[in-house]
Amino acid sequence: MRTDRHNHRPIAGDSELADAIKLLTRAHQSFVWDRQRHVNRLRNALREFYPQALEAFGTELAHRDAVAVLGVAPTPELGRCLSRSKIAGALTRAGRQRNAETRAEKIQAALRSEQLQAPQTVTRAYGSIVSSLVTLIAGLNDQIAGLEQELEEAFEDHPDAKILRSLPGLGTVLGARVLAEFGDDRTRYLDARGRKNYAGTSPITKASGTKRVVLARFARNEQLFDACFLWAFSSLTKSPGARAYYDLQRARGKTNNQALRSLANRLVGILHGCLRHRQPYDESVAWPSLMERAA
Repeated sequence: MRTDRHNHRPIAGDSELADAIKLLTRAHQSFVWDRQRHVNRLRNALREFYPQALEAFGTELAHRDAVAVLGVAPTPELGRCLSRSKIAGALTRAGRQRNAETRAEKIQAALRSEQLQAPQTVTRAYGSIVSSLVTLIAGLNDQIAGLEQELEEAFEDHPDAKILRSLPGLGTVLGARVLAEFGDDRTRYLDARGRKNYAGTSPITKASGTKRVVLARFARNEQLFDACFLWAFSSLTKSPGARAYYDLQRARGKTNNQALRSLANRLVGILHGCLRHRQPYDESVAWPSLMERAA
């Protein structure tokens, strides 16, 4: 640095608001991952002794309905004893405002279905495990909701929020994650290629002799890559251009993950252009050739 300062750029520094958003988004994401781990444990336990609960709630074990009912009926015996009014009351206390009676009827039918039963001693042990997991999931639901509220307030105060929310597939939480991981220093990325490389969406090419292989980039910011991947998936139903680009990649023989990575890479480049020119997203500008083809 003393002799070759002219060959280096000053280190990028984000604003205090961006740093605060980054802390909130990472804590929020960690809690979401923690909740999913507990949900997986709960599903495994229910599969062993309480399949009626899986029939009633399916994959939505973190939903407030499932948490409310399993909190009062963690075993099959208690589930069979629940009346429709008790189930509806639990759903109402958990926050359900409409169709409580209809939902309670379906849950009651599932909980009273005929299934193989585990020994009573084993059932009591599993019931204790289910009660503990449901308590943890309920607590994480409350903390995640609280962090989302704080995150929304902080994100809306940032000057880049309007541009980020204009892009298809980016809501408050996902947009805040993208902003936090990219940072808001205007000088950090010299061009769109640097932003794509940092996100890990741009591929790497390995060549040796007559062989040439294009692979996903493994040295990347995992938090940012996960956000961009979800962003690409969400954009499929929000943007005709993004959908057409994804279908084009699939028609070329790419797998679903490869096509989503390509779409995420394109979206990161579009985001770079929007931030550089301080312009909101425009479908016709972002996908000119694809829009002409669709027309």
